[in-house]
Amino acid sequence: MNARRAAGAQDKIRPLNDLARTISELKAQGKRIVHCHGVFDLLHPGHIRHLAAAKCEGDVLVVTITPDHLVNKGPGRPVFTGELRAETLASLQQVDFVAVNKWPTAVETINLLKPDVYVKGNDYADRKEDLTGKINDEEAALLAVGGRIHFTNDITFSSSKLLNTYLSVFPPQVDAYLQDFRKRHSAREIINFIEAFKSLKVMVIGEAILDEYVYGDAIGKSAKEPILAMRYVWQEKHVGGSLAIANHLADFCESVELVTYLGEKQSHEDFIRENLKENVHPHFVYKSNSPTIVKRRFVENYLVTKLLEIYEMDDELLSGREEETLNAILEEQLPRCDLVIAADYGHGLIARKTIDLLCEKAPFLAVNTQINAANIGFHTLSRYPRANYACVHEGEIRLDLRNRKGELRSLVEKLTERLRSDSVMVTQGKHGTLLYRPGEGFFECPALSVKVVDRVGAGDAVLALTSLCAAQHLPPDVIGFIGNMVGAAAVTVVGNRSSIDRVQLLKGIDSILK
Repeated sequence: MNARRAAGAQDKIRPLNDLARTISELKAQGKRIVHCHGVFDLLHPGHIRHLAAAKCEGDVLVVTITPDHLVNKGPGRPVFTGELRAETLASLQQVDFVAVNKWPTAVETINLLKPDVYVKGNDYADRKEDLTGKINDEEAALLAVGGRIHFTNDITFSSSKLLNTYLSVFPPQVDAYLQDFRKRHSAREIINFIEAFKSLKVMVIGEAILDEYVYGDAIGKSAKEPILAMRYVWQEKHVGGSLAIANHLADFCESVELVTYLGEKQSHEDFIRENLKENVHPHFVYKSNSPTIVKRRFVENYLVTKLLEIYEMDDELLSGREEETLNAILEEQLPRCDLVIAADYGHGLIARKTIDLLCEKAPFLAVNTQINAANIGFHTLSRYPRANYACVHEGEIRLDLRNRKGELRSLVEKLTERLRSDSVMVTQGKHGTLLYRPGEGFFECPALSVKVVDRVGAGDAVLALTSLCAAQHLPPDVIGFIGNMVGAAAVTVVGNRSSIDRVQLLKGIDSILK
């Protein structure tokens, strides 16, 4: 009996294009098609009532679900794979067909399936509460195919709240932190803070970097040399460094000014302009006899394990004339900005005069001085006499203060006093973050990441979003929470293949705080 039921459920699950053909045939027979769409990560009584009510609107009920890689419910979601979610829905008597969607929203799916009725829960009836803003797009798609939208009105539950309570993906200490944070802050409060970033006028200054990933399959040891031989498979290239930071900011601010240098030779300018978001306005200085910086990583393809990194760059300081050009741009742009983010990678862009100009005229200065293989030991926060906000890795602060083993909090206090900072954040990888604000003390936030694909670029994403938080003087615990949500999203992506998406971040925050 169970086997027959399972087989029947599997028969309901169709590839999306096959389902479109089936629906077309059913509509030709006069059948009224009802469509529901969602994640359905944990099926609960509210879902069952919703689907039963939906079935009453027509003859055939079709349910499409968001594919795993497009679920934006925060770290560790979905808990159940698309295959299991589809099978669970197909086991319900009122559901006639199930398909896994191809796209992030139902708009394209509606255009493909052309349902007569599209059914959503009553929590979507208030359009202002739809964080994605897609309910209006979905309704427009429905009208275009001759359908209508219907909102059910029955008992509701939150899958996210149930999962957070009974099937948490986090260790106990993170659950305890989240339970305490929920008592102090609501998702709506955090979302409102983030929405207010739109009003900020932001400038980013820092080196432009291109991140290349060259993938290969391991063949074995070379017959003639003690080295690993690889067979080339494919490669990809992303905008990184200050370019990536500007792109992260672009989804949260109306416009972003970007000040950086490109090499006069091998500038990659066309690629860079094509991959910057439309509301990023670049101001380029061209460095003579130099390439634009490329950091090329050779990666084992199967496990995405990095084997070797090669820098293509000239990290000498800008010439006197080039520095004058850079500082002239800053003189023009600084009075127009609310926030300046100095992403200083130590590759020759920001010299003493530029630092002095930033410290003198930036209304709110956020700084990171990254340690990397090319500058270690020569490049620390001591280059800056002041910063309203500093975001640094623990290793960077220890190197700056020449203290390898000392108690971290006392080091943070020393750095904060020296920089005259409003707040300082220390990132600690898997141990989360530590934020200090004079007069308010220290605030710890555990790491919220569940899956780590690549750490490259994660620190830049955290710098970008927490700088916005600091410039708005948000509560310290909120800065830590937002920073770690951003970090958790960033480490699931290879390098800077994509930037932090505002809607996905808001949906993740809404989900994790239920």
